[in-house]
Amino acid sequence: MVDNGQATKTISLEPYGIQGATVKYQLSAEELHNETIKKGQGKEANTGALAVNTGEFTGRSPKDRFIVKDAITEERVWWGNINIPFDPGMFDQLYNKVTAYLSNKEVFVRDSYACADPNYRLNIRVITEYPWSNLFAYNMFLRPEDGELNQFDPEWLVVNAPGFMANPDIDGTRQHNFAILNFTKKIALIGGTGYTGEIKKGIFSSLNFILPVYKNTLPMHCSANVGEDGETAIFFGLSGTGKTTLSADPDRKLIGDDEHGWTAENTVFNFEGGCYAKVINLCEENEPDIFRAIRPGAILENVIMDENGEVDFSDTTITQNTRVSYPLDHIDNIQMPSIGRNPKNIFFLTADAFGVLPPISKLSPGQAAYHFISGYTAKVAGTEAGIDEPVPSFSACFGAPFMPLHPTLYAEMLSKKMQEAGVHVWLVNTGWTGGPYGVGTRMKLKYTRAMITAALDGSLEASNKDNYHIHSVFGVQQPRTCPNVPTAVLSPRTTWNNDEAYYKTAHKLANSFKENFKKFESYANEQILKGGPLV
Repeated sequence: MVDNGQATKTISLEPYGIQGATVKYQLSAEELHNETIKKGQGKEANTGALAVNTGEFTGRSPKDRFIVKDAITEERVWWGNINIPFDPGMFDQLYNKVTAYLSNKEVFVRDSYACADPNYRLNIRVITEYPWSNLFAYNMFLRPEDGELNQFDPEWLVVNAPGFMANPDIDGTRQHNFAILNFTKKIALIGGTGYTGEIKKGIFSSLNFILPVYKNTLPMHCSANVGEDGETAIFFGLSGTGKTTLSADPDRKLIGDDEHGWTAENTVFNFEGGCYAKVINLCEENEPDIFRAIRPGAILENVIMDENGEVDFSDTTITQNTRVSYPLDHIDNIQMPSIGRNPKNIFFLTADAFGVLPPISKLSPGQAAYHFISGYTAKVAGTEAGIDEPVPSFSACFGAPFMPLHPTLYAEMLSKKMQEAGVHVWLVNTGWTGGPYGVGTRMKLKYTRAMITAALDGSLEASNKDNYHIHSVFGVQQPRTCPNVPTAVLSPRTTWNNDEAYYKTAHKLANSFKENFKKFESYANEQILKGGPLV
């Protein structure tokens, strides 16, 4: 019998192979905060938030993410260097080693769920070695009411053991850390890494398989918010492109900042119960909602604090991928429940390291499918192990590392939904202007916000069709004017002050698009193929 002061329930971990463990079940955020400090695993910031260091790994390790290849996955998963196969027998062997490691230890157990729409709810049991990993699960997954816990039936299991190190020669891993999904046994097994993002991305990846295969629902690596008129806006983009920042709009209610489903009923629901935001160079003026969310219950990761607990958000001594997780209710202006209807605008966010894409442009249906499949951005330093500086890259569906199925399947679902809903699709460059990375400067947040506001309120869709001209390299519709944005900013060529250098770089990026898309050409129709660069 475990008593957390609110819910009393018998919890046995023996069915999972964990013997003799001291179980701390469903502890509150405050209790997990205090447990972490008591164990010397974290410190309290002057805002009351918990600050931890995730250790060796401060970002995901994509080369150490595996999917068990079995009867369920063999013919469905898009196998390759993103979805790396793992032998079922080796999984069982490694799972038994992890559960033996956790046996006779103090462990933290949390029952939670994913998917705000009750028709798609996925119940999850999370078993963690560390209290702060459990607090992360509290923040990021949806929290059952106390009355639900006695009847709670977990469908998926997450086992998280950062202190367990695999032996690659014996266990079938690449190195000592691993994150493995087993769809038959419905287990996400994580070891050798303290980076908490692996917990949420494990469940996100599982839903990216479950929802399209079994539920006719499109999973999306995106943020979403809703306006007073009830229209939902969706923001696709990889880490560091602005999903969290741009969806936290004081004039719109936040649905969620990272992971959503788009149903056959034309609704959009959040997978999560919290936000996981980058805090590099965070300041209250630019990102007030995120800044004010860093209070008791929040977890800061890998930040530098002084002796008074004050965080230096500009300090990248540990990593540029400094983070904070917090429950959605740390944001004042949220949509409850986290479900939106009537999507009308989709934004593809990209941090263009070349500095040649317009800061905002309108896409045709063919271009929208092309750019969605391409998923161009720049990997931001520290977001992944081994990335020390931004690197131009293509990530299909703006989330290839989390997509078990072939990208064209997701693209076909999105294209169908866009046409049915009559949405406008915009490509937004939150990256560089006036030159490439190292020469130009990052696009000002206030300009990006103004452009998105103009797209949402119809200012960029004014009756004057002459407001657009076709970009000579990428073929997208580039606006000539936008309220509250200097005209020169809208033209990347103008910001360079060097036409020859601009076009040379633009053609280089366009050729990279075309080279990347070769592997998708046999799956794409003529409309999509015409959506690429003009060169």
